[in-house]
Amino acid sequence: MKKVFFLKTCGTCTKILKQFDLSGWDLREIKSNNLTEEELAEMYAFTKSYEALFSKKSTQIKVREINLKTLEEKDFKALILDHYSFLKRPVFLTPKEIFIGNEKKTVERLQDYFEYQK
Repeated sequence: MKKVFFLKTCGTCTKILKQFDLSGWDLREIKSNNLTEEELAEMYAFTKSYEALFSKKSTQIKVREINLKTLEEKDFKALILDHYSFLKRPVFLTPKEIFIGNEKKTVERLQDYFEYQK
């Protein structure tokens, strides 16, 4: 199953989602419908790193006074499951690959993926 994890109040997420035909995709707004441990495990299967899924721009880092340099994989996992803002977004999850975040290179790969699917 193809899934997109996003935040509806994030303008960047909205802009990226509007670029693609997402019929047949499971759209998950992560603030109102929290990420599950199973879903995070699906993502981890591709990345082999919770840090790769972690948003270092989350406002919660400053609020909670988190020192990123002290975090280990188990900490990244726990934080992502604890608060939606710790997941780097959007995340497009397909049966064969994952696209994480909004970097130009990632969005270009995603565009290529959708072109290939036509």
